[in-house]
Amino acid sequence: MSSKSSKGGAPVITAGKKALDILYPRRCPLCNEILRDPAGLICRECARVIKPIKSPVCMKCGVPVPEEEEFCPECRRHIHLFRQGRGIFVYNEGWKASLERYKYYGSREFGDFYAAAMVKWGGSDIRRWGIDIITGVPLHIRKERTRGFGQAWYIAERIAARTGIPASKKLLRKIRRTDSQKKLDYVHRRSNLAGAFEASREAVGRHVLIVDDVYTTGSTIDACAEALLRAGAADVCFLTFCIAVR
Repeated sequence: MSSKSSKGGAPVITAGKKALDILYPRRCPLCNEILRDPAGLICRECARVIKPIKSPVCMKCGVPVPEEEEFCPECRRHIHLFRQGRGIFVYNEGWKASLERYKYYGSREFGDFYAAAMVKWGGSDIRRWGIDIITGVPLHIRKERTRGFGQAWYIAERIAARTGIPASKKLLRKIRRTDSQKKLDYVHRRSNLAGAFEASREAVGRHVLIVDDVYTTGSTIDACAEALLRAGAADVCFLTFCIAVR
């Protein structure tokens, strides 16, 4: 529900909006406590303790590496189709619980914080990569209907709004249902996703940013990048909220 504006341009909180805030108060995406500031995205206590990933990181996927290393073991072992990417936070139990609440238990507003954090700490990479269109890793249409929304696309839209770069949901779609990736190794993850995505002609000549919630082995991003490059994209980079340290 949108807020009206006062004569001076400042937003006026409507009675309906106040009622919704009382019935469904926003919660902190990390500790899940009700936010004291309804307009906030994360509580003050958690904002003080979160630690985004800093250098040194793998020059390909952005996972933390020892200072003397340029690439992580996975990127030395496997050829990736994306140009470069990075995650904002290391995937741990706290962020795992947050993302589960976001995807499965109706805490969709957590995606607003995810997007804000990704622009705050990943915005310089987006500019450096020369991105001119953004999309999210798509769900199969049946899965999206069951879940009620596409979690990566929700974040991608909000990154686009904050950066001014256009986003397109039609750029990439999942055309084949696949098994869960969670318990599969690298080889089986790749075979599971083979031919699962299709890109539109909108990709031709574009520098594409793929957005997702978590990066693990890179197999999902690679499968998306393969479809985009096949459709004529100039190159593909990725940005994720979390990245798993392997």
